[in-house]
Amino acid sequence: MTDMEQLARRAEEDCREVFRRFEAVEAACTGRVLDAFESRRVEARHFTPSNGYGYGDLGRDTLEALAADIFGTQAAILRPQISGGTHTLALCLFGLLLPGEELLSATGKPYDTLTEVIGFKGEPGSLKELGVSYRQAELGPDGGLDIPAVLGSISEKTRVIFLQRSRGYALRDAVSPESMAPLIRAVKETRPDIYIVVDNCYGAFVSEDEPSFYGADAVAGSLIKNLGGGLAPTGGYIAGSQEAIGRIAARLTAPGLGLEVGSYEGSYRPFFQGLFMAPHTVCQALKVAAFTARMAELLGLKASPAFDAPRGDIIQALILGDPGKVIAYCRGIQSGSPVDAHLSPEPWDMPGYQDQVIMAAGAFVQGASIELSCDAPMREPYAVYQQGGLTWLSGRRAVLRAFSALKDWPEVAE
Repeated sequence: MTDMEQLARRAEEDCREVFRRFEAVEAACTGRVLDAFESRRVEARHFTPSNGYGYGDLGRDTLEALAADIFGTQAAILRPQISGGTHTLALCLFGLLLPGEELLSATGKPYDTLTEVIGFKGEPGSLKELGVSYRQAELGPDGGLDIPAVLGSISEKTRVIFLQRSRGYALRDAVSPESMAPLIRAVKETRPDIYIVVDNCYGAFVSEDEPSFYGADAVAGSLIKNLGGGLAPTGGYIAGSQEAIGRIAARLTAPGLGLEVGSYEGSYRPFFQGLFMAPHTVCQALKVAAFTARMAELLGLKASPAFDAPRGDIIQALILGDPGKVIAYCRGIQSGSPVDAHLSPEPWDMPGYQDQVIMAAGAFVQGASIELSCDAPMREPYAVYQQGGLTWLSGRRAVLRAFSALKDWPEVAE
C-alpha cells in the first residue's frame, strides 16, 4: 500500500460521519423528487420529442411542472434551449429589469461571466447599455449576508436584488438558503415590488431546502450542473413566482408566446432521468469534495470549506499559492477523468473571464461541472476550485492522482 493510499484511507475514516450527513440530505431530496414524479404521473410518453412550435409538448410541460413542484414554486422554466448558467441568469435579469431600473447584488461582485451581462466595461448588449444601473453590497466580516448594508443600498430605482449562492472564484463560504431567509423577509416587508433572484448554480440538492422555500422570486441554474444529475446534455432551469416566470418567459421566447412554444427533437428522457438521479449524484459530488478537503488538510494545505464544515454548494477550494501547483493539480484531475484523460490542460484566455483560466474537465457532457472538474483563474492566491464527481469512487481516484502530482513540491508534506 502506498503512502498516498494510506493517507486516503485515513481521510475516508475521518469523513465517515460527514458522508452520513450527505446521505440524509440525499434521502430527503430523493423523496421530494419522487413525490413530484408520482404527482405528475410521469410516463414513457413524456420522453417523446417534439418539433416546430412545440404546441402541446407534454414532455416539456411536465418537466417544468416537476421543477416547480420540487422547488415549491408557482411556475418554472426548464428548457434544453438554454445554453448554461450564465444564459439562465441573463434571462432572469433581462426579463425582470427595465431601462432606468437598478440591479443590486447582495453578495458582492458576481461570478466573472456575469459581469459582462451587467456591463462592467460597457459591453454591447449588456444591462448597462439598456440603461440598467448596478450597485453591490459586500458580505459581512463573518462572510455572511450583511442585511443592514443591503437594505441601506436599496434605492427608488432598485428592482432586482441578486444573490449568488456559490462561492464562484472567491474564497468565501457559500450562502445557505436558510441564511437568505431573513434578508428576503426584510426586503419583502419594505419593498414587495423588488424581485429576489438567486443564482442557484452548484447549490441544488446540497441541502434539504432551497432559496425558493423562503420566498425568492426566481431560483436559477444550469442543467449541466446539479439538477441535471450528470445526464442532461444541456439546458437550464428557473423556478419562481408566476409573475416573475411570466416576465422571464416573455424574454425566453416573445411576449404573448411565453412558455407555450419551444420544441426539442431529441428525447426528453435524459432530462427526466437526470432529475431523478440528481440528489444521488449531488451526494456523490459532496463526498468527493469532503474527501478532497480532508486529504488537503492532512497534507498541510488550506481547504475551503474544511472537510466537516457545513456546505452550501459542491465547490471545494484549495489554496495552493503557486501557479505551477495549480497547473499540476489540474493536470492530475484531468489524468483521472473518464474522457480526454490523455490531454494536458493549459491556462488560456477563456471568453467571459478577466484572467487566464485553466480548466481540467474530462466530461461526457462538455462543461458539465457536476462531472468532476477543476478550474482556476491564474491570479493570486492561486487557488483551485474543484467541483462535481458522478461517482464517489471515480472522484476519489482522480483526486489521488491530483495530490500525487503535487508530491514533488517541497512545501507539501506527506
